[in-house]
Amino acid sequence: MQIYEELKARGLIAQVTDEEQIRELVNAGKATFYIGFDCTADSLTAGHFMALTLMKRLQMAGNKPIALIGGGTTMIGDPSGRTDMRKMLTREDIDHNAECFKRQMEKFIEFGDDKAIMVNNADWLMNLNYIELLREVGACFSVNNMLRAECYKQRMEKGLSFLEFNYMIMQSYDFYYMFQKYNCNLEFGGDDQWSNMLGGTELIRRKLGKDAHAMTITLLTDSQGKKMGKTAGNAVWLDPNKTSPFDFYQYWRNVGDADVDKCIKMLTFIPIEEILEMEKWDDSRINEKKEILAFELTSLVHGKEEAQKAQDAARALFAGGGDMSNVPAVALKEEDFRDGVVDILQVLVSAGLCNTRSEARRAVEQGGVTFAEEKVTDVKTTYTKDVFADGVMVRKGKKSYKKVTA
Repeated sequence: MQIYEELKARGLIAQVTDEEQIRELVNAGKATFYIGFDCTADSLTAGHFMALTLMKRLQMAGNKPIALIGGGTTMIGDPSGRTDMRKMLTREDIDHNAECFKRQMEKFIEFGDDKAIMVNNADWLMNLNYIELLREVGACFSVNNMLRAECYKQRMEKGLSFLEFNYMIMQSYDFYYMFQKYNCNLEFGGDDQWSNMLGGTELIRRKLGKDAHAMTITLLTDSQGKKMGKTAGNAVWLDPNKTSPFDFYQYWRNVGDADVDKCIKMLTFIPIEEILEMEKWDDSRINEKKEILAFELTSLVHGKEEAQKAQDAARALFAGGGDMSNVPAVALKEEDFRDGVVDILQVLVSAGLCNTRSEARRAVEQGGVTFAEEKVTDVKTTYTKDVFADGVMVRKGKKSYKKVTA
């Protein structure tokens, strides 16, 4: 099975501009393709998995990836899928985030001569003269068509700023620029980027009289149609300091039963033939599948050693017994204690099991908190520092645990 057919078999391809030409390019290893990453945070998230694994798959098939860091476009903010305007970042923030992205991408993509390259669109977008840009590319865009684009629809309801309206032009210009400078002939992106990507192919056609291609990746959604990659409203980060390897493992270990096969097929590098056999397993082996999914993805991001530690800790916690040394631990700070004691609400917040004291209060009142295997029923419960000397297991709900020390 060649790479394009494998991408289809894994359910990764959503829309393409010209299937036959794209199939020929990628199967022959002749695609120089790019995927853009705007630097809106200092870490990539589980939501970027599709893009990162796609780049790795295509590079393994002989194609050349370009990881485009959106140092320039982040200054504007992508309106796609948004009902509000994104936070404006400084150039320093964006540069810092770009460095963080590169370190994480290197775990998936091989950079170097004749391999993958990383570029930053700030290098060309920040130096554009506005009048010259209008004269060069402005006539190539129909405002009527732009307003019909899917990426603007949600923002139109609450007001689309002129700043954001320019995003499509900037993204299109990226493809136009890289087509000329790097022989980039193919752009990949999430399915919500289709309008922006078509803008780039059309700009290249109108300005250069040549064909370039675009393909969108199926968005990773659960069985309810919600984007995956968040837990309790928070992003699942690839940075171990923001989401520990254990919590990362647990996120994938706890995906819904209806989503396991899809996630294994789309995100792991398990051969498709093996996956098709796994799909024949009966329901009694669903937890085995979830462990395979969690281990494979944690290995990709954090390495096999950390994945094994996370798996051992999860089995110890949820199967009973076993080595508890790999259970993630967090230490309370001096300021958490007042008059020598700390209340259960502060323990939950400081351990990262709840975001706020209000959330912690609700968890206790609803009977979802245990401390050293005993249910906590009083929100005013307090503990002295010596209780935490050897570490205490604190649990919220059925699947959120932390070993708390002081």
